[in-house]
Amino acid sequence: MWISPEEVLLANALWVSERANPFFILQRRKGHGKGGGITGLLVGTLDVVLDSSARVAPYRILLQTGDSQVYWSIACGSSRKEITAHWEWLEANLLQTLSIFENDEDITTFVKGKISGIIAEENRSKQQQEDEDCSKFREAELKMRKLFGMPDEEKLVNYYSCSYWKGRVPRQGWLYLSVNHLCFYSFLLGKEVTLVIQWTDVTQLEKNATLLFPESVCVNTRNTEHYFSMFLNINDTFKLMEQLANIAMRQLLDNEGFAADRSLPKPCKMLKNVSALKRDLDARAKNERYRALFRLTQDERLDGHTDCTLWTPFTKMHIVGQLFVSNNYICFASREEDLCHLIIPLREVSIVEKADSSSVLPCPVSISTKNKMTFLFANLKDRDFLVQRISDFLQRTPDSMWSDFNHLSQTGQSASGLSSSLPSHLPSSSSGAPDDSCQGERYYHSGLPTATQGLLQIYQRDAPEDLGPKAAKEKMKEESWNIHFFEFGRGVCMYRTSKTRELVLNGIPESLKGELWLLFSGAQNEMATHPGYYADLVEQAMGRCSLATEEIERDLHRSMPEHRAFQNEMGIAALRRVLTAYAHRNPGIGYCQAMNIVTSVLLLYCNEEEAFWLLVALCERMLPDYYNTRVVGALVDQGVFEELTRACLPLLYEHMQELGVISTISLSWFLTLFLSVMPFDSAVLLVDCFFYEGIKVIFQVALTVLHDNMDVLLNCSDEGEAMTILGRYLDNVVNKQTVSEPIPHLHALLTSGDEPPPEIDVFELIKSSYEKFGSLRSDVIEQMRFKQRLKVIQSLEDTAKRSVVRAMMTESAFTIEELEELYCLFKAKHIMSCYWGASSTAAERHDPSLPYLEQYRIDLGQFSQLFRSLGPWVCGIHTITLAARLFRLLDTNKDGLINFKEFITGLSGMYHGDMTEKLKMLYKLHLPPALSPEEAESALEAAQFFTEDTPQGEKVKDGSDGSDDSEDRKEERVKDYKYYLRMWAKEKEPKKETIKDLPKMNQEQFIELCKTLYNMFSEEPREQELYHAIATVASLLLRIGEVGKKFNNNGSKKQDCSAPTLLLPNAESEQKDSVQEGVSGQSPTSKTLAEAQLDSPPLQTPDEDIRDDTSVSSYSVVSSSSLQCEDISDDTVLIGCGEQRRGSVVDGDWAITFEQVLASMLTEPALVDYFEKKGDIQDKMMTCKAQRAVERQISSSSDHELAQHSI
Repeated sequence: MWISPEEVLLANALWVSERANPFFILQRRKGHGKGGGITGLLVGTLDVVLDSSARVAPYRILLQTGDSQVYWSIACGSSRKEITAHWEWLEANLLQTLSIFENDEDITTFVKGKISGIIAEENRSKQQQEDEDCSKFREAELKMRKLFGMPDEEKLVNYYSCSYWKGRVPRQGWLYLSVNHLCFYSFLLGKEVTLVIQWTDVTQLEKNATLLFPESVCVNTRNTEHYFSMFLNINDTFKLMEQLANIAMRQLLDNEGFAADRSLPKPCKMLKNVSALKRDLDARAKNERYRALFRLTQDERLDGHTDCTLWTPFTKMHIVGQLFVSNNYICFASREEDLCHLIIPLREVSIVEKADSSSVLPCPVSISTKNKMTFLFANLKDRDFLVQRISDFLQRTPDSMWSDFNHLSQTGQSASGLSSSLPSHLPSSSSGAPDDSCQGERYYHSGLPTATQGLLQIYQRDAPEDLGPKAAKEKMKEESWNIHFFEFGRGVCMYRTSKTRELVLNGIPESLKGELWLLFSGAQNEMATHPGYYADLVEQAMGRCSLATEEIERDLHRSMPEHRAFQNEMGIAALRRVLTAYAHRNPGIGYCQAMNIVTSVLLLYCNEEEAFWLLVALCERMLPDYYNTRVVGALVDQGVFEELTRACLPLLYEHMQELGVISTISLSWFLTLFLSVMPFDSAVLLVDCFFYEGIKVIFQVALTVLHDNMDVLLNCSDEGEAMTILGRYLDNVVNKQTVSEPIPHLHALLTSGDEPPPEIDVFELIKSSYEKFGSLRSDVIEQMRFKQRLKVIQSLEDTAKRSVVRAMMTESAFTIEELEELYCLFKAKHIMSCYWGASSTAAERHDPSLPYLEQYRIDLGQFSQLFRSLGPWVCGIHTITLAARLFRLLDTNKDGLINFKEFITGLSGMYHGDMTEKLKMLYKLHLPPALSPEEAESALEAAQFFTEDTPQGEKVKDGSDGSDDSEDRKEERVKDYKYYLRMWAKEKEPKKETIKDLPKMNQEQFIELCKTLYNMFSEEPREQELYHAIATVASLLLRIGEVGKKFNNNGSKKQDCSAPTLLLPNAESEQKDSVQEGVSGQSPTSKTLAEAQLDSPPLQTPDEDIRDDTSVSSYSVVSSSSLQCEDISDDTVLIGCGEQRRGSVVDGDWAITFEQVLASMLTEPALVDYFEKKGDIQDKMMTCKAQRAVERQISSSSDHELAQHSI
């Protein structure tokens, strides 16, 4: 490529001149190409270790002028071909012009200006991207693509100098981290190491330190283990590797490909060696931490953060922490954990102003909200910039939707603070719901009892007031919270302190549960920003039938059946609406078991809309991936729980692993937040803590349950005994402060024994969990989740592979090992297409809801690549055409994609089918739909011909039979459901195709078949014999087709010679024997046809064609109408019926059947041997895997080596 002219002082140091003229020199780097000796090895090593640009551009062109010792580098190239093109351009365009100049300085100025102009012209379209990434980084990206054979779509994120431990020897080199691959390259003293690992193959990623590998990163795949060490900053490198592996796991989980963030702000200054993608990933990591810390929605983007202090009126002091600003929120987190957290939605902000600065309060900013709360931040480093950013975001925040709720602000509460009054107005005021006269037609409207209050409130409305000690205790809790609201604020802008946690751990009173769950989970913000969304969603979702709705209907009456709220239609209908609406909102999750239990609890304390948004917060933020089709999130947390048990309770962990208990208990505990295994009044207190603390509290309580039963569990001898002990323990966790009516716990009734164990107070259990395991940190849990996610998803992928192999064992003749290898190759093609582009989107090619066998799908381009590598029928340049036909044949639903089952069906038929099966497939490849209209213009005529050829009497008969049957059924209709099921099953049974079901083949389709057969034998040892056999068979079939045409036309004779024959005069008697032998086993009609053809007058062949026949060394068959075939070689025999036939259209009446093709093929032993031969796919798969590796290997250091690789 042309480069900006740079001064070179030592032109010959480490470079060898290969070409020269009076003005330019073409040089090659020592150590590149052949030879070089010890000097070349040293130079190559230096280039790698020092990251020299010569490794990517080993050729260059210098400008020299007269006797000057100063040279100018004007071009460089990665290959001889590239640099030679530049050299030839210079010789052709500049040499003659430069010879006119008399002054050397003028020559230099002219050349530099010319080269700069060329570069400016080339880079005009790429200017924007070049501004994004510095030149040093672009050079590294170019080097990565050259070293590992990556396409332009593969984007480099960052690269690091490190050592790769191969055995016990460290190899110093460069680690390249791209979006989809981890790559390493080293070249030391002639020893080259190249490593490429797909992120989707990584099963474990750890940072550790041992004596052998000091402070290293270990990357594990299913079969290998790799260690990298000696990083300049190992923590940053490891964090980036974690992010990229996490993106890959997300891709495997739901096919969510990586998409660069195009709206990132431009950096204030160009960062050296940092790409736009690296900035993107850093921003993503910060966004995820920010959203998790403050429970914000997925679309919230952090704009920036700064150190500051917050004045807290309740303690009369300044708290040190960080201020975060995003597009919709201002948040504060104290440096000391749990000292103070604050979330201020911009929709609540009324005034932002700079206060007077003083020595006590430097650089303060005051933020006032609509509910009369004021927050004072100080010690801000760049106050003016912060105020300007907040003002910019405020201008983008819509105010119109909040105007209806301003009356709430006057009472000292935020617009979204009242859980009882807001939802009753929200649907009607914001979504334009119809009036009461139209409400009956809607599934959800404000007139429904559950639209304004929770089910518990509805059923306790008429209950007599309880004046007992429990009710007094509940009143005291409510009063404590009212005092807290007065002191710390109420609603979304409330100060959240350690005092808030204490109140939550003591239990949230029933009247405030819904409001505080919405507040702590972040669901209140989402509900406030989407007014009317739930009502509209219900109307869209209800009445539709899907797999999710069927599962919901099945589980509705299993949702807390012991509670009276769900023993009538009101509770069931509300639960149905919420679950159906969420399944419609998120079809990727749809509905999963356990969602009904959690949602039913939410509906007890919240109205429908609030319960819906709480469910959204649970499924999409607080319990990520818990409720998808494979409950990945729950399996990940199960692994985290096992790891925590091993760390905190090592003795018990070993014993429980032997019994296999942990994996059994943890799923039910986590999926339902203990609601299904603990009495309701006790479990709902854990839900209180969960909404405030997150998953951390569930782990703490689970560890405490195991700790409290450790002695008994250690004496257990089997899994059942351990499960019984834990079940009885949880059944007796009681809440002695509840004011609700006792709800019978079904699990307790089933597991109660003769001697009930002692009761466990749930408050004591929660308190004990904080005392024993309160040191658990959320960030540590997230780190453990990442580690387990790699294991879980790769384990699920292995399970999917085993399931697919088991399913295909009965449908193909491939061995287990072959099917596993084929599945890996098929899946690799699918995954590559996801990030390197394809004709269809990634979501279309992967559907996790489908059976494993049909999840991964590939399009025509990927199938063609696999067919060329694995197919047994090698047809040269005709292979691509054959692959396209086979793809259309296998694509039964015509969506442009085929799954693994369809792929194996086609491949197995070619490898393991008998001769009839193989010929049947070959025959169908030359009929519609496999044969496209572009390939055969007469396909439509052929279809019409086959339709007309079908006996009409049979159709009428079939129709009359059907009508008679239907009349009989009307008369004898019996409600026998078993009968209808049997009839339905019979209709669904796949009809086995026989050779008589195959349609006839017309003349043009037959020509295409001949072209395919001609190209199939080019690599066969018996090539000549096979060509002769094909010539014989094709000539025979042409004559049979002509006989059939005459027979169908009642023996009428054509005036012109319309039978294109390819018979050689000296082979005519041989052909007659072949025909008689081939039709000996057919019907009398077929024999008559053959005899009529053999008795017909001999056809005349032009003398010119006869002369051509005598010089033919190999035989190929085509008709005179197929002269436009590029695949036919020069020595092909083209024999027609005279000059009148040339240029004529294809004979529309000519046709043959598959039985005739099969019978003709059986007359040639060479063809029988070829098609009866069983293929071995092992060698093909080995070649395909090697080819995949070679594609990513280092490009050859010379053109000669490159040519060898391509061969």
